[in-house]
Amino acid sequence: MPADLPDDAFPTTNGSLNRKLRMALVGGGSGSFIGRVHATGAVLDNRAEIVAGALSSNPERAKKSAPSYAIPEDRAYTSIHELVEKELARPEDDRIDFVSIATPNHTHFEIAKTAAEAGFNVVCDKPMTFDYAQAEELVKVVEGTPGVFALMHNYTGYPLIRQAREMCLNGDLGEINAIRSNYIQGWLRDAIEQEDQKQASWRTDPSKSGAAGAFGDIATHAYNIGRFMTGCLPEEISCNLKAFVEGRKLDDYGHAVVRYQNGALGTVTASQISHGHENNLYVEIDGTKASLVWRQENPNELWVRQNGQPAKLYTRDPNAPYLSALAAGSCRLPSGHPEGFFEAFGNVYRAAFDAMIARSEGTSFEGRSETTRDTLYPNVYDGAEGMLFVTKSVESSEQNGAWVSLKNDYARR
Repeated sequence: MPADLPDDAFPTTNGSLNRKLRMALVGGGSGSFIGRVHATGAVLDNRAEIVAGALSSNPERAKKSAPSYAIPEDRAYTSIHELVEKELARPEDDRIDFVSIATPNHTHFEIAKTAAEAGFNVVCDKPMTFDYAQAEELVKVVEGTPGVFALMHNYTGYPLIRQAREMCLNGDLGEINAIRSNYIQGWLRDAIEQEDQKQASWRTDPSKSGAAGAFGDIATHAYNIGRFMTGCLPEEISCNLKAFVEGRKLDDYGHAVVRYQNGALGTVTASQISHGHENNLYVEIDGTKASLVWRQENPNELWVRQNGQPAKLYTRDPNAPYLSALAAGSCRLPSGHPEGFFEAFGNVYRAAFDAMIARSEGTSFEGRSETTRDTLYPNVYDGAEGMLFVTKSVESSEQNGAWVSLKNDYARR
């Protein structure tokens, strides 16, 4: 007869909390793309459940959308303010633990600020705010509140992106010389915003998207992923942005050069007008010992090359000895079973959930100083740096590509 399994062979959900985290989704009503992705990623590991939401700024749509998330009628709210007020009125053992924000850019600040000041943990889609001034204010709010604040730069959740980060920081590539980050799409080649296409309409509207179009929407991802993989700290930036589609008010193409403090050069190219490109995010890193390439459309492969040696293909295999513990621990499936976009969201949520559990236990969960900001999940400081990147890109472009400072107090490795 086999021996009894130890008690810890069946861990409780969320450790000492011993229950699922209760989630409120803001945004995600009918017609939303990213709201449904947040909902899927958050519940992927069975550590959270959606119990409440304010799914639309349109009260009727907010109520009608609630059943698709199994949100009960009495917790289907019509604004963040109603959500916070009524959730705080509920018994502590029944109210939500965190708010996930999946709304257009111009609404992020008020929602995040309201939720954080109420004491709730927050997971916010990127970019964090509408402009840099809001980002700086939100940093102060988060620093003065007790909750976890995670920013959904979801690509940092891919196992092989985390593998690349470990390799770069461990010196496997040597000194980093160059970072080429590219995010190329083609879906805005035509002026579909004039046909009231929902996603295009707000992304090309300066009053909703902010000062930049493609550079605010996707170049922020490309810049962030290069920073995350290498840990190189920014120094200054030169940028050129352009709207190629006639009548469009925000850029649909742009190219930036970044000088890093260690002497490395980086490029960030973003396009939403390139025929045939779907979601072509790819990063190439050159070091003095080796180089690597990762492509989002084939995320389970990482190529590493050295002169005079055969190219090495790292695959997403949690049992492979070449994967770091962090990368292997970010996998959910055996090798050969592709993981991708939803799982990356799930990995960022998983790291944020670990911090939320630590908070519930009264232990330290994240740093709020310049030397201890390096959380696995992107945080409020990454959000502020992302907004600075957008602001300085636009500023440089308006000065015909002049070099402007990108050095900032929020940057972390």
